[in-house]
Amino acid sequence: MYTLAIVLIFIVCLLLVLVVLVQNSKGGGLASSFSSNNQIMGVRRTTDFLEKATWWLAGLLLALCVFASATIPRHEMRQDSVIGEQIENAVDPNAVPNFPTSPTDVEGAGEGVQPTPATEPETDEE
Repeated sequence: MYTLAIVLIFIVCLLLVLVVLVQNSKGGGLASSFSSNNQIMGVRRTTDFLEKATWWLAGLLLALCVFASATIPRHEMRQDSVIGEQIENAVDPNAVPNFPTSPTDVEGAGEGVQPTPATEPETDEE
């Protein structure tokens, strides 16, 4: 139902945009191109129709939005908060990092690697 409501909201929005764009703020609007005397709807009736269509579409849009918010699929929502999980798994920015201090502290670094003995500096003794 939620998907149907969203599709109907988009259709009503497009119709509302079209009806508003057809209207002319000075009363010409859609009827300005039909200037013959024997037309069925006069200028005033066309303006009234477009105004009523705007109000009806706006009301329908409001009702569809309320309906869509009532039919949001709640079974897909998780019980736990995503933000709560992020807070629990967050790394403390004030924590001091624990870097290895010797090659044997690093995983796999002590296997097959012998530490080099310290060499004594050479002295010039003759």
